[in-house]
This record gives sequence, structure tokens and C-alpha cells, in this order.
Amino acid sequence: MFIPLYDTNRLRHIRLQYVTIGLIVANALVYCATALGGENFTNAAVLGLGFIPAVVHDTAELDPRFVVIPQSLSYLTYSFLHADILHLGGNMLFLWVFGDNVEDALGHIRYLIFYFLCAVAGAAFQSLVAWDSQVPLIGASGAIAGVVVAYLILYPRVKVWVLAFARIPLRIPAFIPLILWVLFQIIMFAAGGEDQISWACHIGGIIAGAILVLVLRSRGVPLFAAADEDTVAPIPDQPSVPAEPVAAEPPATTARWGRGNPSGPY
Repeated sequence: MFIPLYDTNRLRHIRLQYVTIGLIVANALVYCATALGGENFTNAAVLGLGFIPAVVHDTAELDPRFVVIPQSLSYLTYSFLHADILHLGGNMLFLWVFGDNVEDALGHIRYLIFYFLCAVAGAAFQSLVAWDSQVPLIGASGAIAGVVVAYLILYPRVKVWVLAFARIPLRIPAFIPLILWVLFQIIMFAAGGEDQISWACHIGGIIAGAILVLVLRSRGVPLFAAADEDTVAPIPDQPSVPAEPVAAEPPATTARWGRGNPSGPY
């Protein structure tokens, strides 16, 4: 539908979005590690670290060779795995454009908690919809969905650059593409969508993000904030005040330093 490129939203409360940067680096490193390990290693990582509803709910058993963590941790670890470079790049691009300002509004620690809880919510909603599914769920999409809806609630009027239909550059208020994105997720989930995409995970992240941003945002951070250019107060017109008449200095009658110049300022 659209690809986010850049927003005009400055940081107000933090100097650097190092949690967002750290999450991007962590996802990239995990992807490189799994990709460089070969197909067998990738499959083992997906089975061992991905979220499998049937395994979590004990309706299916995972081969002991792939059991590397307690299954409860897979609610989180799945979000650091990605199927291919496009899957990783799309998620990280959304996180880069929108994550820094959500981190700014929540603070570093609360933002990290927010991100992880949105990832957990995405997996949990997927498990409710597909209780007995043995297909591993991977990707940061649940967490990213939470970040997107939090940005929508916090900064709907900030201008963002997007590529509409992946080819038309537009600079528009954030609420236009983000509301369309949320509606698209809901429609695809209701319609069944594509089998290779977990629309339920996106919905879980959206629900969690909308609730958590109200609870975790820093004190004094408003909702539905105006764009930066709208928050600059205009300089009020200065009323014209008639100048006070200044009495003229009487001409001096004495010379200074014995010279003929007047003793006024020089």
C-alpha cells in the first residue's frame, strides 16, 4: 500500500533513540546469523525460537533436537526471526521511521517494555485464532504494528514522506497512510488474507499498542499532538507606541580641553 520514507517529527525528550537503533541492530544480527548458517540452521532456528501455537498449548510436541528454550519464551524470541531480507527490511524501515518518536514519548525503558509487550500480544492473538496451528510464527510485525498505532495516536498530524503504491512520493499527514494501514490489516484479517502473513499477529500488536501507549507515555506528553510547524507560536504584532519627546541639549558654552569643539558626545 505504501512505504514510509521519512517524517518531519523532531525528538523532544531524548537525545538519541538508542533503543530503536539497538532493536534494529539486534534483528539484523539475528537475521545474518541464521542466513549465514545455511538452510538447516535456519530451519532449526525457526523451529526452536519461532512461536508455534500447538507446541505452546501442548497439542503437539516439538522434536527434542529443536528444543533450545522454554516455550514460554517463544512469545518474544519469534519477533527477532525473519524469513528473508525483504521481510526484515520492511519491518525495520517502519521501526526506523516511527519508532524514534514513540521512544521519545515513552522514554527508553518504557519503550522497550512497550515493544516487547506488543510482540507478545501479537503472538498471543495468533495463538487464540489458530490454537492448534503447527506453523511457526516469525517476524517483528506484531511489535511494529504496536509502534505504528502508537505513532498514529501520538502524532497524527505530523507530515511524513511515503511512496504510495511503492512508486509515488507524497508528503502527507501521518494519519492518512497510518489509518489506511490499520484498516487494511483489519480487512485482511476479517477476509482471511494471505496464508503466509499472520494478520492476527498484526491485530494483536495494534490492540496492545493502542492501549499501552495511553498507559506508558511520559508525563506531559499529549495525545494527537500537532505537527512541529503548527506548534511554533507566531510573534504577536507589537503595538506602536508614540515616542516620548526628547528635550534638546542646550548648546554648550564652554570649550573642552581648550579646543573649540562642543562638549557633547563624540
